[in-house]
Amino acid sequence: MGGKPAGQLPNAATAPAPGTLDFHSLYKQEFAYSWRTLRRLGVRESDLADVAHDLFIVVFRHLSDYDPSRPVRPWLFGIAFRIVSDYRRSLRFVREVPGDAPEIVDRAPPVDDQIAERQAREAVNRVLEELELDRRAVLVMHDLEGHPVPQIAAALAIPVATAYSRLRLAREDLAAAIKRLRAREEGRRA
Repeated sequence: MGGKPAGQLPNAATAPAPGTLDFHSLYKQEFAYSWRTLRRLGVRESDLADVAHDLFIVVFRHLSDYDPSRPVRPWLFGIAFRIVSDYRRSLRFVREVPGDAPEIVDRAPPVDDQIAERQAREAVNRVLEELELDRRAVLVMHDLEGHPVPQIAAALAIPVATAYSRLRLAREDLAAAIKRLRAREEGRRA
């Protein structure tokens, strides 16, 4: 999506004023969280680097707007949500059926644990993929990231009651998607 390589940071000449949040520290501390958030919101693996780059360009440009009295992760999530909304509306986004993920080599845990963890992640991503983005965002922030609903509402610029409603509906959608997934798996085993 962006013209610069994914690792290249914005020009330091346009850095935020002294006394504001340091972009480089924020980038280092929150990159993994942001990457995980983008993935959970439905960004394809092949597009993650570009979308993460776009996210941090927006963060850099709006860093002076950040209120340091509030937690940074809901603010980042709100930006990520808007970036992913644009990404999904773009012509580049074509819904694809998730296939086998590439083999991840990690020497720390036993192979069986790696496989079980990967399958669980893939199952969660398949189920999340079936949810509407607005509901999915609230569910990810609340149930997976642990943010309180009022923070979520502020980050997504929606009323608190709407956030609670989306969370309830997302949980219902999630339960239905899990049932469908289990039925498909049972059908394959039979």
